[in-house]
Amino acid sequence: MPLTLEDVVLMDADQLDRLMREGHPIDEGALEEREFDGVSLNLPTLIEKLTWTKFCKVFHREHGGALRGWNCKVEQTPLDSPWILTQKDGRPVTYGHYRVVSPQGYRMPRPYDRGLLLDYGKGGNPRRDPTARVRDPIVAVNQGSSALLLGWSYLDLGLTTLSTPSFFVLRRGAELSHVAAPPRLV
Repeated sequence: MPLTLEDVVLMDADQLDRLMREGHPIDEGALEEREFDGVSLNLPTLIEKLTWTKFCKVFHREHGGALRGWNCKVEQTPLDSPWILTQKDGRPVTYGHYRVVSPQGYRMPRPYDRGLLLDYGKGGNPRRDPTARVRDPIVAVNQGSSALLLGWSYLDLGLTTLSTPSFFVLRRGAELSHVAAPPRLV
């Protein structure tokens, strides 16, 4: 029986780690021009209260062929409620732009290289933006389907990498509703 977002949300850190290690490859084409409903997992309670639980990740294929994306703020409603993008001046509030790349050649503190990697250092974020150090390996939760993804965040500090406790689950959502330009050209 395939796992659901609700199943993954209930997992503890050890179960999430095992799921990442045993995850499946992702069909990059299945991400194109899509929004994915996201849920932050395994954050310390204080951090979760200061940030968010629900968010959205967006994937867009550039004319040059590169797959890139960004995060969107979402209204913090119960998980069984729809994901509603937070708007400012009639546009979704975006942050944390990234490029989707192969994990091959990246140093990771954990062996989570079965899927793809979101590299925020290549996303066109402002030069002093701390998210530029974030890397998110992602895997498909269910074999043969890219409808439910699991990710984990770590920091690339140049000479070393730093693990975080932060996992997240992504469920295939709506078709792309907007295209956000990166904050700066890359």
